[in-house]
Amino acid sequence: MLSHIYMIIECIITILSPSRQLHTPTNILLLSLGFSDFFVGLVLMPFEIYRFTFCWFLGDAMCVLFCLLISNLITASIWNIVLISVDRYIAICYPLDYSRKMSLTRVRYCVCLCWFCASSCSFFYSKDELIQPGRYKSCTGECKFIISYVVGTFDLIINFILPVTTIIVLYMRVFVVAVSQARAMRSHITVVT
Repeated sequence: MLSHIYMIIECIITILSPSRQLHTPTNILLLSLGFSDFFVGLVLMPFEIYRFTFCWFLGDAMCVLFCLLISNLITASIWNIVLISVDRYIAICYPLDYSRKMSLTRVRYCVCLCWFCASSCSFFYSKDELIQPGRYKSCTGECKFIISYVVGTFDLIINFILPVTTIIVLYMRVFVVAVSQARAMRSHITVVT
């Protein structure tokens, strides 16, 4: 938790800094990830502990809001990690094209799109709860978040399988390029000596 607080403070200082050298695409992505992870730790963790330990006395509306917040922050956090892996992939595999492919404007649009899609997914997942709050409650003081099998399968594919596969493929490609660059440098050093 302390590391998340430190990271978000560092990112805010970096972004709000008058020095334009610190306004980089990577710092924007780290700020977005730090923001989502900070609120996962600050808001979601305590409320999840409260929800599973005590009775939920905050009402159906707060339960729906909490469920929206859960899916929004977790989805945004996952896709921010994907954006960071894309950033690292382009920086390692295409270093000469990095500034053109990862412009500040493009990264800001990608971060906004990430948060917009996360919000859209969270409304899609909890549309039943928004229409009729408390429909899955079996007793007073309960806050449940139940989704259908179709929506659960969609969520599994979109927010777990696709991001993990993307990250693995990108970092495998980065590893191959890094190994080939290390071999090239080693052979160059051998020729020079």
